[in-house]
Amino acid sequence: MAGNFWQSSHNQQWILDKQDLIRERQYDLQILTEDEYQKIFIFFSNLIQILGETLKIRQQVIATATVYFKRFYARNSLKCIDPLLLAPTCIFLASKVEEFGVISNSRLISTCQTVVKNKFSFAYHQEFPYRTNHILECEFYLLENLDCCLIVYQPYRPLLQLIQDIGQEEQLLTLTWRIINDSLRTDVSLLYPPYQIAIGCLQIACVILQKELKVWFAELNVNMDKVQEIARIIVNLFELWKSYDEKKEIQELLNKMPKPKPPPQR
Repeated sequence: MAGNFWQSSHNQQWILDKQDLIRERQYDLQILTEDEYQKIFIFFSNLIQILGETLKIRQQVIATATVYFKRFYARNSLKCIDPLLLAPTCIFLASKVEEFGVISNSRLISTCQTVVKNKFSFAYHQEFPYRTNHILECEFYLLENLDCCLIVYQPYRPLLQLIQDIGQEEQLLTLTWRIINDSLRTDVSLLYPPYQIAIGCLQIACVILQKELKVWFAELNVNMDKVQEIARIIVNLFELWKSYDEKKEIQELLNKMPKPKPPPQR
């Protein structure tokens, strides 16, 4: 997927304003604190990551699924759709869009059942409650909410170009790639273009590896204030992670989270 990011729906419709994002979340943030809200999204990003790895799909597909998930809740409350249903639906849709191939319904459901039972039993005591018809129905709702804007530009490609420019730095590439994966647990994919995210993650990696590239960064034709904002958001995520014991905290957070009303019994 080359194309032109600047003319894409990603740039024109899905780089959001921070104030709009906060306003859209007002309902959920009356019930949850900012930190609790972020912890819930870290949890579901982890769920999407592990589901994707278990299904053996590429990181690009997992990243796109996570961005769909973030975009949906950027415009909707958590009470609209159970995130446990939306997470596999995002993977189902992303695998088609990223031309990975359609994941069979039965394989998707059985993987969800296995992953929830074996990896997330600390959060869910019951088994995975959804079936194929729920995923297909949810997919239509997701498509409508995304306004059929399905092409997502990820920071991985700009990162490869940046590393090429620096000179093949295997260690730097590997660490920055991991930081980009971590950044999916924040709002940066909703707020900034992918090339800025790549540079922000690269900057953090340089600090961790103590690589002196100040002159190289200074020569980039890029808004460094935005890059610093991205780096700050990701560093704040790492700070939150240090004090966050997901296994102990998540069940209480899921109980507190706004929930969809169950459909009336026929």
